[in-house]
Formats: sequence, structure tokens, C-alpha cells
Amino acid sequence: MRRLGKAQNEEETDIDITPMLDVVFIMLIFFIVTASFVKESAIPLNKPPAVDTPPDPDSPRPIVVEVTDLSEIKIQNRLVDPRAVKPTIVRLRAESPESGVVVKVDPEAKTRAIMEAVDGIRDAKVFDSTISMKKS
Repeated sequence: MRRLGKAQNEEETDIDITPMLDVVFIMLIFFIVTASFVKESAIPLNKPPAVDTPPDPDSPRPIVVEVTDLSEIKIQNRLVDPRAVKPTIVRLRAESPESGVVVKVDPEAKTRAIMEAVDGIRDAKVFDSTISMKKS
């Protein structure tokens, strides 16, 4: 009788890992399928060309949009509300259509302020703006 009792205990101590492997494979398939649909969005940036020659003095001066460390937006050294970026850029581009737009960003500026400035510039139909980071 003891032998039968031990045989039953031995069978009970065996661990069947098949259901656990099934769960692991299902989780693996789930993560692979969901990871393939993740798509990162990015903003296309225009880098200024690296040239050693100074700019032509007769060329139009660029419109400078500055995002300060306090996340304030300044256009041509004047403080501007984020909602006024578009009309200000439209007015300055009407005065000097050949002028480019340069966005100077402080490393301490909030991303929201940068995006408000860039969105205002793009709303003004200026798609060739250049973004530069201030040196700390």
C-alpha cells in the first residue's frame, strides 16, 4: 500500500509547463503584433548650411523668432503672444518676402512653446524655416 501512495505523490510533484509555455508564446505574439503598429512622428527640420563665407550684406535679413529659457516667444526682439506668431510672421514676410525665418531655441525652453512658435510659422505658410539651438 505504501508503494501506491508514493507513486501518487510522485505524479503530483511533476510540473506540467505546457500551459505556461502556451501563455508565454501568446504574450510574445501579442507584443510583436502591437509593436509593429507603433509609429513615431517627427518634425522635418531644415538645418542651416555650413558655409565659411559671411552672408552677402545685400541679402535680406532673416526674421528671427526666439524661444527663451522662460518659454517666451520673441520675434525680432519683441515679446509676442503665441497666438500672434502667425499674423506677425505674415506681416513681416509681406514687408520682406525674400526673408527666411530662423527659430532660435534656448535649451531650457519648454517643448510646448517651441511647438507653438513652429506651428505659428507653418500656419503663416512658411515651410523653409530653420531651427537653431542656442549654446548654453
